[in-house]
Amino acid sequence: MKLLVIEDDEESAAYVANGFREKGHVVDVAANGQDGLFLIVDQTYDVAIVDRMLPRLDGLGLVKAIRATGNRTPILFLTTLGGIDDRVEGLEAGGDDYVVKPFAFAELLARANALARRPPMTDVETTLSVGDLAMDLLKRRVTRAGRAIELQPQEFKLLEYLMRHAGRVVTRTMLLENVWEFHFDPKTSVVETHISRLRAKVDRGFETELIHTVRGSGYCVRPSD
Repeated sequence: MKLLVIEDDEESAAYVANGFREKGHVVDVAANGQDGLFLIVDQTYDVAIVDRMLPRLDGLGLVKAIRATGNRTPILFLTTLGGIDDRVEGLEAGGDDYVVKPFAFAELLARANALARRPPMTDVETTLSVGDLAMDLLKRRVTRAGRAIELQPQEFKLLEYLMRHAGRVVTRTMLLENVWEFHFDPKTSVVETHISRLRAKVDRGFETELIHTVRGSGYCVRPSD
């Protein structure tokens, strides 16, 4: 197992690192959050052990920055901040486990081993495409044939739902429930109005239509036959 220990207290860092090395593991140590971020982005680790109170970039900020890069290395917080709110903050920031100082090394070792044994998460879908229409879910950007399409937030949400169900008919009720979160019929033309706006932006000026009306059923996004 290869670990990264991010701890500014030299004595604590040495104790943890030496403990794992004695068990046959490889350990790198960073004394501040910024150096820890550089290491974890540049190299591959089975587990990272992170203190909360770090110089240059605190533990919470560090873990949020790590997760923002898409890095899914299992992270274990090891800190003196042991309140319930502290634990919740750590886990919500992207931590996978939380151990409070003082601690028994045997428990720390067991928890690190457990994290390292977790199966890797499957890749999260970040792009959608139908024909020459592409949607970048991270950058919130839509293009068709390389041309940028500017959408309002609700239009983006509607198109995302249609593209996730590409090739399938989605009903007006499905759109009301999943795009607008209405669990009743508001008796308005909100769906039809937004579909019309989407068509004007997505299909107008292109040779083929992607947004189709299925009479009596709903709508479907698919390349034209």
